[in-house]
Amino acid sequence: MDISSRIAAPLAAQAYAKARPAMDTEGAETGAASTAGAFTSLGNAFVDTLRRGEDSARGVLTGGADAHSLVEALAASQLAVETAVTVRDKVVEAYQEILRMPV
Repeated sequence: MDISSRIAAPLAAQAYAKARPAMDTEGAETGAASTAGAFTSLGNAFVDTLRRGEDSARGVLTGGADAHSLVEALAASQLAVETAVTVRDKVVEAYQEILRMPV
């Protein structure tokens, strides 16, 4: 058994355990609450990523940080913004599909 299969199996089990409450039909309120909590934590992570980028840029300008940390923070910020824009576009596209459905 190689290392990747030893790592992948527990990760898959963890992902399933996290997703299972959202799929549970008996506890719909719990699934909705966990989904709302997930979106809240994603939003907080997005804001923290942008804040780290700003703090790193401020540190480079004042001489308190190196350029390498700025490049890393800006790359993470760019990825976060691109991901948020892609998710937004998919949500808008899904909403427009719903509006086009015949009643």
